Amino acid sequence: MTAQEPFAVRRPADVPLDRLVDLVRSYEEHITGVASCTREDIVLETGHPGYEENSWCLTGPGGQVFAWAALTAHDDTLDAALTVRPGRHAESAARTLLARLLDRADELAAQQGRPLTVTVGGVLSGDEMVPSVLREAGFASGASAGQYTIDLTVPPLPPVIPEGGSIRQAGPHDLGALHTVHLSSRGKGPKTGDPALFDTRLRRLRDAGGAALLMEVTGRPTGYILTQATDAKEGRVLELAVAPAFRGLGIGYALLAAGLAELRTQGVTRARVLLDTGDLHDQESLGRVLTVQAARTVNRFHRRTDD
Repeated sequence: MTAQEPFAVRRPADVPLDRLVDLVRSYEEHITGVASCTREDIVLETGHPGYEENSWCLTGPGGQVFAWAALTAHDDTLDAALTVRPGRHAESAARTLLARLLDRADELAAQQGRPLTVTVGGVLSGDEMVPSVLREAGFASGASAGQYTIDLTVPPLPPVIPEGGSIRQAGPHDLGALHTVHLSSRGKGPKTGDPALFDTRLRRLRDAGGAALLMEVTGRPTGYILTQATDAKEGRVLELAVAPAFRGLGIGYALLAAGLAELRTQGVTRARVLLDTGDLHDQESLGRVLTVQAARTVNRFHRRTDD
């Protein structure tokens, strides 16, 4: 990328949303052969608190987006995403926005007076370029997640709910229970320690038509699932969490089935499920109880701001 080329770093708010969709779909198709990102997915990604001041796009000729990066603060962790359009400018674009991410991470660490962990997620298995740039910058490989596309036209096998267990819609009065499970679960991704930020996330989910289902066993909160129908026929399972003391009882599967059933009642025929919590014992068994149309692996990398 030379100085004469009309590339510019811009705020995503100044970029048409459809160009971000095109960027992500180009990346997905290049790596996996299948593009699944929708406009609603991008709306979800851009709705995180603090997104506007912690996100950047690299645009080129004709306003095409060559890379997109964003940070979301979670207590001691800054959770980032870095998506790069395949092509001859990819490596340079990745380095340009990664530098922005790390500069902003250093600023936030200085403001808080302590080092922070920076994670970069959403890196598809098969992508060799972004991991190479991340490792060059001092990042190490972290957790991997399974992303599954589920056909909901075929009802899943009914779950077995533990004795004394029940699943219901979570309300505002359940915020404390949901947050406690969120913090204690064995999720590999960043946790939202601030109850106010966690509440903001749930309220935005409800305002967008999403649902939070809470499982209780003999009245004790044991797990939850967050879902959202993104359009007339597609939906997403956004998060699944189970309290550690209740793992191995089938709660993860029961919540997943309940969440998918919730989406089916809204007319959704296909759902994308990201399981990165470690709260589902055997993800490989999904194909025995659900109709899995596609599966892929998403990787996460991490480093400290004082490295």
